[in-house]
Amino acid sequence: MTARREPWSAPMLRAPLDRWRERDALLKDGVLALTLTLLSFVPTLSGVGAQIGDLPERPADALGVGLVLAQTLPSAFRRRWPAACLAVVAVAFAVHQALGYATSFGSVGLYVALYSAGAHQVRFRRGLAVLATAGYAVLAVVLDRLGSPQSLPDYLAFGLVLAAVRQVGSTVRTRRVEEAERRRLTAEAATAAERARIARELHDVVTHHVTAMVVQSDAAQFLLTSAPDRAADSLTAVSDTGRRALTELRHLLGVLEATGEAASADLERADRAPARGRLEDLVEQARRSGQPVEFDETGERRPGGVDVELAAYRVVQEALTNAMKYAAGQATRVSLRHGDEHLGIEVTTDGPVSAPVQREPGPAGGRGLAGLRARVRMLGGELNAGPRPEGGFEVRATIPSRPVQE
Repeated sequence: MTARREPWSAPMLRAPLDRWRERDALLKDGVLALTLTLLSFVPTLSGVGAQIGDLPERPADALGVGLVLAQTLPSAFRRRWPAACLAVVAVAFAVHQALGYATSFGSVGLYVALYSAGAHQVRFRRGLAVLATAGYAVLAVVLDRLGSPQSLPDYLAFGLVLAAVRQVGSTVRTRRVEEAERRRLTAEAATAAERARIARELHDVVTHHVTAMVVQSDAAQFLLTSAPDRAADSLTAVSDTGRRALTELRHLLGVLEATGEAASADLERADRAPARGRLEDLVEQARRSGQPVEFDETGERRPGGVDVELAAYRVVQEALTNAMKYAAGQATRVSLRHGDEHLGIEVTTDGPVSAPVQREPGPAGGRGLAGLRARVRMLGGELNAGPRPEGGFEVRATIPSRPVQE
């Protein structure tokens, strides 16, 4: 049974409002000016408006109609030329009051012009405020000389109302500027974070595969003289590693070119993005490079998000890269433990490990382990790396296993 849709439901109203917001500002202000103009000649609204003179009423004539139009029509340019709009409307209002014409709804244009000056005037804001204040003081003196019954408190009260309207516009402008600055800073922070992520990805991809190719090439040079029949295998491993590096670099460049949902969909393609299921490929690649690696996986594998899969892949990749660079030929063990809520990764290497693998990023240090720590921490996990008491080096990581739907 389907629910009956109300004739004026929120979605039906939201679409026209969204289309209206997308219209040009000059068009919207023109509609506002036209509305004020039409309402100014509605008899029932004649008593609504700004009034300060209270002089003996003057019969309506062509000049009065012109002054009313001068208070409403400039609203069409209130955002494009707010200072000019306020000047024209203020002068028309002052003349309208000094000549004693009856109250008109068109005088609401003065409030609109004051608000617009506060909200949209960029330059000479302080000078415009001083001129507006001086102009109002002159108007008060003129009205008093013409016999207005208003007293000084009346003029002060009306002036405070005008100042409050302008202040509302200034507050809106200030908040708009602060929001624009906040968005700019957010965009800069997002750009910096994205650059750091790209740097980590390039480091992980290039360093690992280039290290493997260097080790395999050195082995091939040695085998060319000692065991020529086995040199072909090492050269084949170099070629395979190069193709794998090109594949991952193409994938990374494709993600950089994609945006939004396209990038997310591309990342989720298991045949292109590194995933936990391809850790065996990393282990096999290290073995072909001459590194003795044991792989052990315990627990029931649970579905994880793309970020979790990629982080696990990069942790093992970086650990094996360091093992091949600083402890070539030493026994290395990769252990993967699947828990109910966390994924545990442990990579240990026997033998001495040189100091460069332990350095933090800096002018002369590497960025691999530090980048991994940042990646794992963003997922709510923890990564520790350092020498073992019995010799060698170990990398331990604990990453929360978040379901795919989260």
